[in-house]
Amino acid sequence: MLDENRQSWNDRTRSASRRSGRRTNPTTGRRSKKKIVPGSGVEGNLKSLTKTRIAGDPDNEKIVFTDLTPTRLEQELTAMETPASDDIIRQWMDDQGLRLRKIRKVIPGGQSPDRDAQFQNIAQLIQQYESAGNPYFSIDTKAKEFLGRLFRKGRVRCSKAFEAFDHDFPSWADGVVIPHGIFDPVRNRGHINIGLSRDTTQFACDSLRWYWNRIGRQSYPCADSMLLLFDCGGSNSANKYIFKHDLQAVANSIGMTIRVAHYPSYCSKYNPIERRFFPHVGRACTGMLFDTLQTAVDLMRKASTSTGLKTTVHGRRSRSSELP
Repeated sequence: MLDENRQSWNDRTRSASRRSGRRTNPTTGRRSKKKIVPGSGVEGNLKSLTKTRIAGDPDNEKIVFTDLTPTRLEQELTAMETPASDDIIRQWMDDQGLRLRKIRKVIPGGQSPDRDAQFQNIAQLIQQYESAGNPYFSIDTKAKEFLGRLFRKGRVRCSKAFEAFDHDFPSWADGVVIPHGIFDPVRNRGHINIGLSRDTTQFACDSLRWYWNRIGRQSYPCADSMLLLFDCGGSNSANKYIFKHDLQAVANSIGMTIRVAHYPSYCSKYNPIERRFFPHVGRACTGMLFDTLQTAVDLMRKASTSTGLKTTVHGRRSRSSELP
């Protein structure tokens, strides 16, 4: 019985080793701790092979990259009569800083001349509103999603994979969902109104009105003004007069002063909702199909954190312009 269990364990470790490309000890199942000795012939050959296949950043000599893979280097070293396993080569490449990395989206598309002054002004406004006990909300629209059995990125633990269409044609979708988010940094509460048509200025303003009448007013019963933080694009763009017109209508209907602060151009990522709310909503929905509107609502409601973030969601039942 013991021999059979050991044989079964060895088979599993060999199978895992083949799948991951790493060499493991057949007895313990652990990854090999062998490394390439500095100054050895193997390292010399590795450096000579990678030297001619390395490119870099002309502005930073410390940034380099190579198209050679551990498997390819293993083959080359074997031909040079200094064999080494791809796992050991992979460890050596990691030690040299040649790790697998993905492209980072960090370069802004431009520069705002009043960037610093705008950030300082926003910080002063937030402090002013917090001191007075008045609310400030960070607002933005999350990327639209398709309803139906269309593929969505991510993985979930399940006994069988969900099935989606083999192509992501928008015409195969049952509709779209437009998640308009409102985040309250003081209370650490987020809310999403889901639209079913387009991200228009009227929808953004209707969403704000719905939120204040049903949630905001109860949370801040003594407030006489609110501060709204927006980025510079989309339905709440700083240069859209129709947005200002619709927002004035909201202020008139709720009987409150509304002050707006826009983040500088190319700085939407600094809007609090982008880093403190939307990432958690995305994680709650990852790998799941939005087969119905109710499914999307239920998934988004699960967005929460150990530090106290809670989420409320309101899903519209029709494509009419007014939120019910």
